Amino acid sequence: MYCGISPENVIFGNTLTGLYMTTSEETKKIHHGRNIKRFREMFGLKQEALAIELGPDWSQKKVSRLEENEVVDDTILQQIADILKIPKEAIENFTEEGAINYFNTFNDNSGSGSCSTYSTFNFNSAEDYLKLVEENKKLYERLLAAEKEKVALLEKLLNERK
Repeated sequence: MYCGISPENVIFGNTLTGLYMTTSEETKKIHHGRNIKRFREMFGLKQEALAIELGPDWSQKKVSRLEENEVVDDTILQQIADILKIPKEAIENFTEEGAINYFNTFNDNSGSGSCSTYSTFNFNSAEDYLKLVEENKKLYERLLAAEKEKVALLEKLLNERK
């Protein structure tokens, strides 16, 4: 156990590290629709834009109703995950408690248990540093591509309204 959170209870996913939990207690509280809304808002995507990406059968109102559902069909979850470029499991398993617990591990200054108020610094090798730099570049490129897609989508929306 590290600062009140045990490592076996946290999934470190590809893109959204540690923001979701997998204990059976947490699974009961998961609301797919709210999670879709959270991720959509995190990426700055409006309901109308998501509806356009989902296809001609979708509207802003339909996306709004979808976000009210506690359980969402796997096919739709996968479509939305693909649009947002996140793992489907992130939507299926994300909980606020998991995110709070994850981020609290960085701010726990209680001094109790195995956590102390003093910092420990670990120096990694140059190879590890270079690997992190490369991962950071790839993440930046993905974020830049996502922003370009958003701009293109917004331009498309503007052109359709003219």
